[in-house]
Amino acid sequence: MKKFLCFASALVLSLCACVGFVGCKDKNPSTVRINEVTHSVFYAPLYVAINNGYFKEYGIDIKLTNGGGSDSSMAALLSGQADIALMGPETVVYVASQGSTSYPKVFGQLTKRDGSFLISKTPYENFDWKTDLENKTVIAGRRGGLPAMTFEWVCSNNSLYNSHNITLDLDTAFNMMVPVFESTEAEFCTMFEPTASEFVNSGKGYMIGSVGQYSGEIPYTCFMAKPDYLNKNSEMIENFLKAVDKAYKFIKSSPSSEVAKSLKPSFETTSLESLALAVESYIEIDAWKEGMVMTEDSYIRLLQVMSNAGQINKNVGFSSVVDNSYANKI
Repeated sequence: MKKFLCFASALVLSLCACVGFVGCKDKNPSTVRINEVTHSVFYAPLYVAINNGYFKEYGIDIKLTNGGGSDSSMAALLSGQADIALMGPETVVYVASQGSTSYPKVFGQLTKRDGSFLISKTPYENFDWKTDLENKTVIAGRRGGLPAMTFEWVCSNNSLYNSHNITLDLDTAFNMMVPVFESTEAEFCTMFEPTASEFVNSGKGYMIGSVGQYSGEIPYTCFMAKPDYLNKNSEMIENFLKAVDKAYKFIKSSPSSEVAKSLKPSFETTSLESLALAVESYIEIDAWKEGMVMTEDSYIRLLQVMSNAGQINKNVGFSSVVDNSYANKI
């Protein structure tokens, strides 16, 4: 009898492992340390997956930290302080282009276009990106960061070139962009949600349009990890992506008010109304990547954006920095 009980216990444990933690309550879930480049509603599927318990359904316990910048997030990943990083893939391209043979790989794409919105201090009717931005000053993000490079790409496509017929402030820290915009004579500033809507609703500015809609699809924010971590935790990585995918589907199929409630624990100081507006804005511009598989075409556009900003002069192959095998399975 005792042998049978031991065998039955072992069988149950084996079945739990085989189904990838689904259908069995794992008393010791896998802890995954994620370092996010910044905290933003733009990354809504990640927070919904956490707050709705989707990760726990797959036996994953998330420990989330904020890097406050891509350099810090990459450093946390490379040093082993984080298992997974959520940041722009341009960071991996930088590391790879410098000749390093040890760098993380992108295994899932979360957002597929720029999530910032152009805000003006004065109203415009029938805004034209070329004529109305010409000879103006725009606070556009940190030099070398994807938000700044994407905006510069949009400007170049409209024959606007920094220090020639437009002035782009590329030296202001991300968290200081709005205060600097308010305190200087800059006519425009790019802002992410919900900051953009809150700024407009407070009567301080006017929404001009989505930068992402003008830039086209770009692999903007991705999950990445070191190759050895991916190899050792392949099943968990697949389950990780399944949880995020479930959150994406929840967002797409639910009223924005319900999504806002799921986001609220991650944004305690932001009102439900602001969260709902932010969700609606990102759904409207089709911000999130369904399936999380990065396409080579979008990656090539990323390299073009970086080259246009003068940040790279070496081609880094798609397969060198992207591993779609996990996302393909879901």
